[in-house]
Amino acid sequence: MEWDTDLFVDALTSSALLDGALITIALTVTAWCGAQLVGAVLAVSRTSRFRVIRGGVVTYLWLFRAVPLLLQLLFVWNALPQLIPDLKSDWFTPFIAAFVALTLHEAAYMAEISRSGLMSVDPGQRDAARAIGMTTAQTYRYVVVPQAIRVMIPPSANEFITLLKLTSLASVISLAELLTVTQQDIAVNFRFAELYAAATVYYLVMVSVLMVGQSYLERRFQWRSRGRGTTEQDQTTIESLEYAHDAR
Repeated sequence: MEWDTDLFVDALTSSALLDGALITIALTVTAWCGAQLVGAVLAVSRTSRFRVIRGGVVTYLWLFRAVPLLLQLLFVWNALPQLIPDLKSDWFTPFIAAFVALTLHEAAYMAEISRSGLMSVDPGQRDAARAIGMTTAQTYRYVVVPQAIRVMIPPSANEFITLLKLTSLASVISLAELLTVTQQDIAVNFRFAELYAAATVYYLVMVSVLMVGQSYLERRFQWRSRGRGTTEQDQTTIESLEYAHDAR
């Protein structure tokens, strides 16, 4: 069976694949935002002085990093409604189930990324912020978080790209994302090469755009030094404290 260029072009420009790609993007963005929020809470909670809270966070990280995402998706979609009858309602769609599973899964990784970013900031900078009268909230907002973000951007962007590709696993719960739509078209005409190639192009375009965005953010937040005797960390501290002073 020869390659059918017309079929490939038709698939590439079809509204079905475009809609599937849009659902893939929507799921990726919403799940990543949810994972950021949950991950930040987990990262802060892991430094709690209460052993029970720290133990709960460690258990969460162990569980969601050890269990395959595919199993988590199946559990949320098939098993969770048996445990929580309210989830049998029509509002609990495959998109919501995928969002919950992907958010909880990615939050375990974002928590470690956030924690490593916070730990990368020299504790002496917190002391310096307190010495000029800043509160804990102001210290985190103006001194700690701006520096932690610079460390967190590369791994966070990589996780975002990984999450985009992981959304394809949602095909097992019948979410009409890009891969599911592609499989449905294949079931009609059995043209694997052309349709898989069209889906590949969509993924390549989406990931390429994200990689360009990642490169821009890394340049935007890269370390800069004003003078010769100033180290990168010292300069960042000076900039953060100056910014905090102006903000106050």
